[in-house]
Amino acid sequence: MSFCPNCGQPLTRKIPPGDHLLRYVCTACGTIHYQNPRIIAGCVIETEGKLLLCKRAIEPRLGYWTHPAGFMENGESVAQGAAREAMEEALAKVKIGSLLSIVNVLHAHQVHITYRATLAEPGYGVGVESLETRLYDEAEIPWQDIAFLSVRFALQRYLEDRRLGVERMHGQDIDWQHGKLVTTER
Repeated sequence: MSFCPNCGQPLTRKIPPGDHLLRYVCTACGTIHYQNPRIIAGCVIETEGKLLLCKRAIEPRLGYWTHPAGFMENGESVAQGAAREAMEEALAKVKIGSLLSIVNVLHAHQVHITYRATLAEPGYGVGVESLETRLYDEAEIPWQDIAFLSVRFALQRYLEDRRLGVERMHGQDIDWQHGKLVTTER
């Protein structure tokens, strides 16, 4: 950020009175511009005992597999965002179920929220952000080609819960610390 969206004047980075973090502050009107984590909404879709995965057609991780997920839009709930992403990436109309996981990706300033889902109508396809979509049974999932740790975590916990016959909510923190990727399950 270089200029204030409110008045157009330059911004500076400083710690405002009563705060403890660097913020963008307008040099003219004094407005403090907070930067907050972005929310990624997604869903693990099961149909006929298999999971629907999408091969990414965009960076990052082009050509790797994921469950449908993406950035939330203003004016939608997390569940609505997850359903929209399923339609955009897999042409799948879904019924959103219970909350599966919340993963804090600290170094990327993101929160990944994933739901359980089923197909609300038969059929799925290849959306504009996907190269391919496919149903996988548990033994076929290409674990070495999963796009993100948050996706791997959600898929693993989904399958674990399915084997146990439960629906739990899972949490994880992912961060880079001292040049190493560190994950902490919550």
